[in-house]
Amino acid sequence: MAQQVKLKAQKRTVIGRNPIKKLKKNGLVPGIVYGSQSEPMPLQVDARELSNVLAHASSEHVLVELEIADGSQSTNRLTLIQEIQHHPLRRELLHVDFLAVSTTEQIISEVPIEAFGDALGVRTFGGLLEYSLRTLEVECFPQDLPDIVRVDVTNLNIGEALHVRDIPLPSGVNAVTDGDLTVVSVVASRVGEEVVEVAETPTTPEVITEKKGEAKTETSQP
Repeated sequence: MAQQVKLKAQKRTVIGRNPIKKLKKNGLVPGIVYGSQSEPMPLQVDARELSNVLAHASSEHVLVELEIADGSQSTNRLTLIQEIQHHPLRRELLHVDFLAVSTTEQIISEVPIEAFGDALGVRTFGGLLEYSLRTLEVECFPQDLPDIVRVDVTNLNIGEALHVRDIPLPSGVNAVTDGDLTVVSVVASRVGEEVVEVAETPTTPEVITEKKGEAKTETSQP
């Protein structure tokens, strides 16, 4: 079950490139909260507090109780971190989207997949464990959202695979991802395989002939 964390935020009144740059210089991250039949609200959160929340989470899809300050008033809203934008080089936080949710309404979210156990085909026959899916899309109430979906691959042999339909999910959680899709499989290792090279077709040796018009040299008799 997803761990619910608390995060303080402020209603944001500034828009535009220059005001946003000033926010970031002051250690704040611009964001927005939307959904749950409410008007979208621009926000700003402390960059360090948000980074701390993400550092202790299994994925960026975190269930967050926002305490939103608006002047002298504050309101609490249950949200799910929907998207985070990072700087491509410095990896600093640029923007965060919060999706407002309700404990009485189901949501659809992606949950990371993690395999555990030493697969039979790997430990015995030197195979390789391959992921085909890294996340699973599920539907459930926000309070039932798992942090991560763990898949036991201990008995998986070479040539065998686990599909979405094979993954046990917690009560109240249903997979939205196609059940026939492969999640993880064990394949034969290619290390040490003999590489067969195609021999080149031998070429016919070049026959050197006399050039046309070239006269033969006669040996003069004494």
